[in-house]
Amino acid sequence: MELKLGENIRAQRKARGLTQEQLAEVLGVTVGAVYKWEAGMSTPELPLIVEMADFFDASVDALLGYALKDNRLKAIESRLWRYHREKDREGLAEVEKALKKYPSAFSIAYAGATLYHGIGMEAKDAAMLRRALELYERARQLLPQNRDAAISDQTLCSSIGSVYFALGEREKGLRMLMAQNADNLYSALIGTVLANEMGRPEEALPYLSQGMIRAIYEMIYAVMGYAGLYASRRDRNNGIILLEWGIRTLRGLKASNAPDYLDKICAVLYAHLAGFQLNSKGRSASEESMRHAIDLARHFDAAPDYSTSNLRFVQKSDCAFYDQLGNTAGQAVENALRDINSDALWTIYRELCGDAEEG
Repeated sequence: MELKLGENIRAQRKARGLTQEQLAEVLGVTVGAVYKWEAGMSTPELPLIVEMADFFDASVDALLGYALKDNRLKAIESRLWRYHREKDREGLAEVEKALKKYPSAFSIAYAGATLYHGIGMEAKDAAMLRRALELYERARQLLPQNRDAAISDQTLCSSIGSVYFALGEREKGLRMLMAQNADNLYSALIGTVLANEMGRPEEALPYLSQGMIRAIYEMIYAVMGYAGLYASRRDRNNGIILLEWGIRTLRGLKASNAPDYLDKICAVLYAHLAGFQLNSKGRSASEESMRHAIDLARHFDAAPDYSTSNLRFVQKSDCAFYDQLGNTAGQAVENALRDINSDALWTIYRELCGDAEEG
């Protein structure tokens, strides 16, 4: 706890135009005593603090520089997360005090574990990391209290695994993550540890492949979600930047020009890109993107392939992509146009389809 008694005595004295000698005379002490108080070299006795507070018409708390904290559960939890965001080690002492006051509160155990984890990992402090493990385990026992859907036993075990990695206990960390790897949630991390830290690249390959497939799925959903968000905001600039990046990245994952699922997805993304461009960059840019959408849709529909066999960086597997965009890539593009709901864009689409059929 940081008190600012010396600073406050000086400030109050100067505010009243008093010298140290004059304040010493009022209080019946030596000038040297006042000097030491203001310099932080010594602290006055409690009766003198009370007397000064009365003389300065201030409360004792104000003179000490002490602000009473809100120590209700939610307030403490909020402060602990602020310490975490600011990487403030002073929060560690507050964690321990909070645990004494609320020993059975999930929110305190979890916030405290996260703070010890982050600071301990950066400082490479084994004692802090061990304390993080203890608090994560306590949080697991108190998990029924949790009301945050983003936190589960799976996420707690992932954090515990991460602590083990930071401690150099990689086998323990791997066992923890492998046991909680439903839907390949941690496959990329498991593969990275196996390949980079444990010298087992061949064992890592299946995990890295599954992690890559999951990442592709997540990226597709995120790009489409953001496209809808930017369309609702009429934010054409960010919509164009997002879709061009998404298309470029997905196209770069193709191992060859053979038809594959990424062609179907990129056809849909090009249709959305054409919609953004029509009202910002003009008809010419929109037509070019729509032409790409039509060409990719026809390329895919000529020999549809929903497997992962043409993906770079992915080991051959039995995985297949599924979606609700449309039974064919052509239908998916038309469904995208219905969502965009632009008569001008439909006109461009029909004209280009007619040109392609005539050609």
